[in-house]
Amino acid sequence: MTHKKITGMALLLLSSALLQAQAIAGAATSDSMSANATTAGAVATTGTAGLEQRREALTALLDEQWQYTLRNNPEFASMLGDKRYNDQLSDFSQPAIDAQQQAQARFLIRFEALDTRGFPAQEIVNKDLMVRQLKMGQDAIRFKDWQMPVLQNSGIHLDTPQMVTMLSFVTVKDYEDYIARLNALPRAFEQTIVQMRNGIKNQLMPPQFILGKIARQCDEIVAMKPEASPFTQPLNKFPADFSADDKQRLRAAIREAVALRVVPAYQKFSNFVRDEYAVHGRQDAGIWSLPDGAARYQLRVKESTTTDLTAEAIHQLGLSEVARIEGQMLAVAKKLGYADLQSFNAMVLKNPALHPSSREEILALYRQYTTQMYAKLPQLFGRLPKAKVEIMAVEEFREKEAAGASYNNGTPDGSRPGHVMVNTGDFADRTTMSIETTALHEGVPGHHMQISIAQELQGLPEFRKQGGYNAYVEGWALYSERLGEELGFYQDPYSYYGHLQDEMLRAIRLVVDTGLHYKKWNRQQVVDFFHDHSGIEEVDVQSETDRYIVWPGQALGYKIGQLKIIQLRAYATEKLGEKFDIRAFHDEVLGAGALPLDVLEQRIHTWVETKI
Repeated sequence: MTHKKITGMALLLLSSALLQAQAIAGAATSDSMSANATTAGAVATTGTAGLEQRREALTALLDEQWQYTLRNNPEFASMLGDKRYNDQLSDFSQPAIDAQQQAQARFLIRFEALDTRGFPAQEIVNKDLMVRQLKMGQDAIRFKDWQMPVLQNSGIHLDTPQMVTMLSFVTVKDYEDYIARLNALPRAFEQTIVQMRNGIKNQLMPPQFILGKIARQCDEIVAMKPEASPFTQPLNKFPADFSADDKQRLRAAIREAVALRVVPAYQKFSNFVRDEYAVHGRQDAGIWSLPDGAARYQLRVKESTTTDLTAEAIHQLGLSEVARIEGQMLAVAKKLGYADLQSFNAMVLKNPALHPSSREEILALYRQYTTQMYAKLPQLFGRLPKAKVEIMAVEEFREKEAAGASYNNGTPDGSRPGHVMVNTGDFADRTTMSIETTALHEGVPGHHMQISIAQELQGLPEFRKQGGYNAYVEGWALYSERLGEELGFYQDPYSYYGHLQDEMLRAIRLVVDTGLHYKKWNRQQVVDFFHDHSGIEEVDVQSETDRYIVWPGQALGYKIGQLKIIQLRAYATEKLGEKFDIRAFHDEVLGAGALPLDVLEQRIHTWVETKI
């Protein structure tokens, strides 16, 4: 993914409101307890209660938590295809934040009180994962990350227009609900401004150099002609059964809401960021420069990797992986007639055959490689996703700060396919070398396959079907790129070099993320490390560097997760010998949704024991 990378989530491309809610209280929170829920909790805590009663109590509590999450994160519900809250935006006011924190604490108490003795293994995992998730949310509260809700690559100003492509517009009510949301957007911006002002007071500020980018992004949306605005795109194709009167009424209402509510809200927000907020931006790039910075980063590392690895250990692992992959890249360069990586990379910059000639060429290559892999999936997997995937271009209003590609999950019911979002901006400055490997990462057998299968699993609670642990989700996607080698892909040596370079990117992340936030590197040191150890195109070097600065720890999950899956495969292969079946192994890895790496390891070890 380059996947909007919040996966402790993962993975999901979430609206600004949901991101903010997660920063407040983790992925799960709780309502005030209803009478029925209180009764269920009492039954669950009684050690002598019947096994079935206790199992039912856990199921009921998990469902209560999930329903609360949807009610309080209506954008998230909409993206999952649940339209009950389609006319609402999340409440980002301080009273709402306080209420969610209190509810989270209550929920944690109730889950911890559940007695799971005698439960089936997966139900014990359900409770343990929820408790783990809630505790992580509790640990994060003291850092008040919701007071830094807007960055150059995420936040209400970007996530709201992106959400439009993830909504369903098939009924008149869908459009009416959308109009209600547009009209509510000024309130959401006002609440965000209040939290950002609180951040100023508490010295919780993003780096100053990125804040001008946020204002520019807002200005670009303000300057768009109405017909080009992402907010008016639902008007481009009405369902055929709409009456002429409905079409006229809805068209007028949406245009009015954009002109009188949305555009002024963006303009006001841009003015606030530029004139009031930006001057307070912090000067140092690393999270260490924030209050309690070392502890902040330690928690981010734990969230991202689902391990207890120290920043120093990760940094050293990164250096080792960079050296290993560098050797592989040099071997390819020498086979192609170049004495060193510097001369090879210089050639790549000047060789027009290695650069796309148009935006459409990039999209066509992603589609070609995706189709190629679909045909080969049965060789490596028993369980295949039912959900389809589409290749789409990143919206032009966010190209400059967007990753090269990312994945947006589809709806569980299949009504909206998953989207691989491809950045086609500055196409002449990009190369085609890494497209094959990235297509596998973002689509199949990477993010689309893993997330779609998780959504389709039977017998798991919803929070697990839709959940994401960064190291698992991103580790699986990076591991998936290697599967292309096993299937005989990357026949073009330049494409194989691009494959290695993308793995190098993930190794570099271990070094530079810990460099920035633990060793106190500055931004230029990160850029220099990229240039010294890769030929990654400059447009990506710059956007990647800024991403690591504002998402501390997130980039660590890729390599950590990939190496764990490789390790588990080697373990299963050694223990099972001729009994080892790669299809069965992959199905086991994907068969319980996203998991923390220690839980995944336990799952695979248990599976191996049953096969010996």
